[in-house]
Amino acid sequence: MPECFVESMMGSIDSFCLELVKRTRVFIWLSLVLLVTACGGSGGGGIPDAAPPPILPPSTSIPTVTLSGTITVAPGAVVDGDVNDPNAVNVSNDTYETAQPLPNPVTLGGYLNKPGTGYIGGSFLDGDTADFYSIGLVSGQTITLTMMENPLTVVDLDLVLLDENRDVINRSASTTDAVEQLTVTATGNYTIMVNNWIEDPPVRAGYSSYTLRVGVDITQAKALAADRLVLSDAFVPGEMILKFSDGSVGTAMAASSASRASSVGLQLKEGHDIRHAMLMGLGDKQHRQATFNALGVPAESRHEFKFKSEEDQLKHDTLLAIKALRNRPDVLYAEPNYMRTANAVPNDPLYSSQWHYPLINLPAAWDNQKGDVNVTVAIIDTGVLMSHPDLKEQFAPDLGYDFISNDLNSGDGQPGIDNDPNDTGDSGGIGSSSFHGTHVAGTVAAATSFSVDGVGVAGVAPGVKLLPVRVLGQFGGTNYDIMQGVRYAAGLPNDSGVILNPSQRADVINLSFGGDGYSQLEQDIYTQARAAGAVVVAAAGNDNSRALVYPASYAGVISVSSVDRNKQKAYYSNYGSAIDVAAPGGDVRFDIDGDGFPDGILSTRADDSGGIAIPNYNAIQGTSMAAPHMAGVVALMKSAYSDLMPEEVDSLLSSGAIVGDIGAPGRDDLFGYGLIDAHKAVIKAIDLAGTTRAPSPALLVVSPSGLNLGDSATTALLDVSNGGGDALNITTVSNDADWLTVTAETVDADLLGFYRVTIDKSSLTAPGIYQAGIRFNSSVNSVVVPVTMQILTKAINGDAGYQYVLLIDASDFSVQGQWSGNVQGGGRYSYQFDNVIFPEGRQYYVIGGTDINNDSLICDPGEACGAYFSLSNLSVIDAEGPHGGLDFVSGFDAGVGGSPSALLKGGMPFIKRMEEQTLPELKGLQRRR
Repeated sequence: MPECFVESMMGSIDSFCLELVKRTRVFIWLSLVLLVTACGGSGGGGIPDAAPPPILPPSTSIPTVTLSGTITVAPGAVVDGDVNDPNAVNVSNDTYETAQPLPNPVTLGGYLNKPGTGYIGGSFLDGDTADFYSIGLVSGQTITLTMMENPLTVVDLDLVLLDENRDVINRSASTTDAVEQLTVTATGNYTIMVNNWIEDPPVRAGYSSYTLRVGVDITQAKALAADRLVLSDAFVPGEMILKFSDGSVGTAMAASSASRASSVGLQLKEGHDIRHAMLMGLGDKQHRQATFNALGVPAESRHEFKFKSEEDQLKHDTLLAIKALRNRPDVLYAEPNYMRTANAVPNDPLYSSQWHYPLINLPAAWDNQKGDVNVTVAIIDTGVLMSHPDLKEQFAPDLGYDFISNDLNSGDGQPGIDNDPNDTGDSGGIGSSSFHGTHVAGTVAAATSFSVDGVGVAGVAPGVKLLPVRVLGQFGGTNYDIMQGVRYAAGLPNDSGVILNPSQRADVINLSFGGDGYSQLEQDIYTQARAAGAVVVAAAGNDNSRALVYPASYAGVISVSSVDRNKQKAYYSNYGSAIDVAAPGGDVRFDIDGDGFPDGILSTRADDSGGIAIPNYNAIQGTSMAAPHMAGVVALMKSAYSDLMPEEVDSLLSSGAIVGDIGAPGRDDLFGYGLIDAHKAVIKAIDLAGTTRAPSPALLVVSPSGLNLGDSATTALLDVSNGGGDALNITTVSNDADWLTVTAETVDADLLGFYRVTIDKSSLTAPGIYQAGIRFNSSVNSVVVPVTMQILTKAINGDAGYQYVLLIDASDFSVQGQWSGNVQGGGRYSYQFDNVIFPEGRQYYVIGGTDINNDSLICDPGEACGAYFSLSNLSVIDAEGPHGGLDFVSGFDAGVGGSPSALLKGGMPFIKRMEEQTLPELKGLQRRR
């Protein structure tokens, strides 16, 4: 057995093996430990860029096949030009003059390190302490830098914004927060600098992968962070509030306070009791260098910046002094002397990126019904992260259950089934878990401004209660366990011994999973659940097939297919005779409005790659995401009409009363009876109840509310609709730019429907950001849609970095093959595995990603990652196929503050079984959709 197991390399080459031994990390996933071996000073742990050997020697008895597919770069994805992976193309971007051009919007993966720190690779010896990026920015956009290592111990990166004159416009310079963020105040061309703060003496290791994102504000809590240091904030230039730690305070008061201020190059202004906070002054410009030297402000962090005014420079230097003071052990806290004014913070700051709600007319529905606390929706899934701030107040009190009977599959440390439905994760220790049920729950009923708080995102029915039922673990879920969960939710006898009474049991049951094979047991139980009054909703599946998937295809279960934001069938969605209705499921290959989020479904999630589940938000795709839209709408209907029964929902669907008819007239195999319309559904429920409904005036709605076509897109669709109940019609459509045209594509007699937006750059020559507005006038109101596009000096193609694609045995997660390469044009990679064999029962997964820090792990936080079909739904490949078209999307920063799973790269034999554990024998395994 090799003497050294390496996961990372820190410090000098002389301490190489010692650090390897110290920093060994063993990840367990499906009872396996994945290890890369290295010894001596051999370098970075990567493998040569050569064709991998055959998967297994060709066999005369078992035919071989070729597996192939295309990786599409996620919208706006770009990689730092000088990462640490020696296999990647290296183009320096270390100075203002060599700034790397970026598109807008963009999500970039990057890497910085001080010389001699981090992992052995391209930048280890010389270091890479600053990256510069040139970009056109629009007023109101947010720049977010996220460090992927612990900033307290490993790295401290700053974010600097410079204008075309090289003047510093803004800087974010926190010391312990993992996020730096700036807001653009004026449209124009800028340079973004990511700077590695280097202390003297050093207190951090000084290396990190990072993501840089231009789009919308994704860190709502950032404005409240105690660590925030932003140049554009309102504070008194040259002043700071400082309190020394108690242990460093002596007995003398006035004399010691002045001398302590002088010792760090500051002037005492107010507050002469050293035991309390004091107001300090920075001093004039000619003495400031001495202050910086006394405080240990590194010259590399100043970069001889230019400023528009002396005041701007004084504010900037004040932040540098405060930042250095915060690194001193004798300082309890240091902060700017802020100037305060009153302000208001809007609720649900990410709601503007939830394009999927206007698509189903949900805002108009909320005028009449936001959900009743007496209505309950069961989330039968991986469990739910009960502590998520957008969900913690949304649960039915003291209810919920974990029915995973196999302890290895459960992974929660509690033997057998139990009454704790919290999602403890399904990654087995590798990277982040899927938190699939948490995402589904957020779509149904995340708290909004209508209910508890208004952080994060909005739910379809925020006023109802959630009933979490955990049935899917690290290996999926068995039919038996799932049926116990359904019985429990419906108030039927089950293995827990708990039978919910009629006021506790679920009114709606959401099932965002599926598998092959008809089961009479399951059909009987779903029939019983319906008889108990529960409306059962299930995901149709993501195989782009008309094959029947269960439970969605059972009689009495509402099967939900998926549409994208153009109301077209999502490319992955199943179709066929079993489809009852369509709902938004998203398509992460696009970002039509340019908000920085892929056009998936944005909802609650978490990241436990660091060992603790940190709540966050993700935009992902799938019929798993479509089903909870339908479940939430049914919950709104039940809230409006408490006597609503499953048969009535069926009847309203089949009559077209609660849907918008898309596709072929009437029912069709793509969308069932049509796209669910929340407003129609709530109005019908109110009419059935015979109660008075709120007025529903007509309202012109356009989705998306804005377009950012970047530098390459030339066309997009706008959905123009009536968001109310009364009639309206379009009177005129106009725009204010010669390079922009708008034409009606598919509209009705009122001229409502889809409009095609097209841009023509042929008459434009100057590089830069261009903006225009499209105005829709109706008989009721007008809507202006802002349109942004960009002309670059040189085209920038999407690039998710040097990709490593792994072929993984689905039974034990051993790596059976690897393809690697750079992007091949058009933002795509074509990969292929030859001579793949399928012994009896053999199945594979395909997972790909980058290794920009060169630690021999792909898909680390901040690195690009993707999988077939997706990271949240690994699809198996078997002898029956598919063998071609194994396409997926790879991009950086899959979630808001989250990180995807981490897997090893390389073609070496680094797989080891855990002798004390065996894989569970799970029958009837069902995959999340």
